[in-house]
Amino acid sequence: MIKYFQVFYEFFKIGLFAIGGGPATIPFLMELSEKTGWYTMEELTNMIAISESTPGPVGLNMATYVGFKTLGPFGGLISTIGLTVPSVAVIILVAKFLNDFDENPYVKSAFFGIRPAVTGLILSAVIGMCKASLFVTNAGRMEPLTGSIVICVVSFCLLRIKKLKKLHPAVWIFGAAVLGIVFKL
Repeated sequence: MIKYFQVFYEFFKIGLFAIGGGPATIPFLMELSEKTGWYTMEELTNMIAISESTPGPVGLNMATYVGFKTLGPFGGLISTIGLTVPSVAVIILVAKFLNDFDENPYVKSAFFGIRPAVTGLILSAVIGMCKASLFVTNAGRMEPLTGSIVICVVSFCLLRIKKLKKLHPAVWIFGAAVLGIVFKL
């Protein structure tokens, strides 16, 4: 029972402070991995890939995945509820007092500070994900995974092309899976 409460509590905290949606949950999930050992950074990278490729919000998918991996189906439900409760409570409060918040200079100033902080958190998560997916630690040294770097660079370059940018994310994931198979064989 205590483990279920811990999963709920950890995801409640993530839901409370991960302002900015799914990508904003990644730094919190990285910290949770280090703190609890419930999953590795490599597993987190896989979770992100799975969460991006399945329907629904990324953060919610990741919370469900971690809860399920940690405690089974009920753990998935508990972590999902823990992540969503703060958002629902905030939405109810904001809806109740929306007119008061809309033009409040303190609220505007707070969001002026929050936006760049969230951007920094997401950038930090991106750097951590790059390390986990583009490099391997070998005898204490970071060694590049050439195939992974090529896939990353090719994807990035192709996403700069306006017509290709409009492709559904599933197309990109499928293409990357094919390249992964090619490079690993």
